[in-house]
Amino acid sequence: LYVGTCSWKYPSWEGLVYSSPLPKDFLAEYALKYESVEVDQWFWSLGKQSAGLPKPQTVQEYNQATPPSFRFTIKCPNALTLTHHYAEKGRPLTSNPYYLDLGLFNAFVETLRPLVPKIGLLMFQFEYLNQTKVSSRSLFLNQLDRFLQGLPGGLPYAIEIRNPSWMDGTWFSFLHDRKVSPVILQGYWMEDISKTIERYEELIGDTVCIRLHGDDRSGIEKLVGDDWSNIVMPRDPELPRVAYSIKRLYEGGRLVYLNVNNHYEGSAPRTIDKILTLLG
Repeated sequence: LYVGTCSWKYPSWEGLVYSSPLPKDFLAEYALKYESVEVDQWFWSLGKQSAGLPKPQTVQEYNQATPPSFRFTIKCPNALTLTHHYAEKGRPLTSNPYYLDLGLFNAFVETLRPLVPKIGLLMFQFEYLNQTKVSSRSLFLNQLDRFLQGLPGGLPYAIEIRNPSWMDGTWFSFLHDRKVSPVILQGYWMEDISKTIERYEELIGDTVCIRLHGDDRSGIEKLVGDDWSNIVMPRDPELPRVAYSIKRLYEGGRLVYLNVNNHYEGSAPRTIDKILTLLG
């Protein structure tokens, strides 16, 4: 079981994770407390005319800041997973030329080369796909299948979808047959993870990622401002179910990555403390 947070550079975690609000190296101090982290910054890649890639210096810094046993779960660029550019409601959609583009993915992985031994998962996060963006699930699965077949071997891949009705036996079988790990999200209108895991546990392969996100991103941001040091939206009724599901997975022999977001309860480190207590 690897437990970590979604991103890490939060000055308000002083006393919870860091020795000061602005430590010399946030990640190096973070790695003294946790064994894994979710990297979100390279996800926001798609521009109007191009797709951004990680800076080699940043990749080297992250490698140097962490021990060999540390694991990164990295969100791949949204340029790969957005069917269209972001647009305001009511505005016409513009197709994304980088959608499921193997050339862009290979360029992305090349920039990560120093970190490869520490990569726990390379995660592809898809937004909710309505019929305007993808006309059918079968089309999406066909597109995704072609993409997965072209990916370089020897790397750990995982996929998150946000269409609740697609999280069924067909989806978990699709991933299992291709040795791709499921990312199971708590929040964003998705079914409670405990129900999903109970229903499809036999179709979950050797590795799984659980992401605790919560339902009200803007609401929680209004409550906390920039202070992510306290629980402000406690989810105590569901935490025992979450902990039980996680325990069930790793006691079943699976490698589990638990990625906790500040937006879940208001403070990812405090949520992690609660879950670890429940896990015993």
